[in-house]
Amino acid sequence: MDSQSMQALIVPIGFLLIFYFFLIRPQKKKDNEIKEMRNNLHEGDEVITIGGIYGKIIRAKEDVLTLEVGSTKTRLDVTRWAIGSIVKKNESKSKKDSEKGTEQDSGKDSEDNNKES
Repeated sequence: MDSQSMQALIVPIGFLLIFYFFLIRPQKKKDNEIKEMRNNLHEGDEVITIGGIYGKIIRAKEDVLTLEVGSTKTRLDVTRWAIGSIVKKNESKSKKDSEKGTEQDSGKDSEDNNKES
């Protein structure tokens, strides 16, 4: 191959590499993160569907989730792929208790510091 045909190949290959690193690769990473989020949904998680409906997961089966929505606590069955994001992750009770304990301790310290001043 002569140098002119080599130069003609370099430009398209360069464009392909740019597309891969700036478009395809980040999109695959984002898709994997969304897939992982949807696979880790549990009862008690508060979510938003891709249609914009806020709800709390009350039952999670393989591919179907039951959401409780609104003040009347209406129940909707949706598929896992219809979940767009998590509003609030259901935390275990022990985590909540330990956080409350540290918040109360830090509050006491600030009160003690105010009394000393």
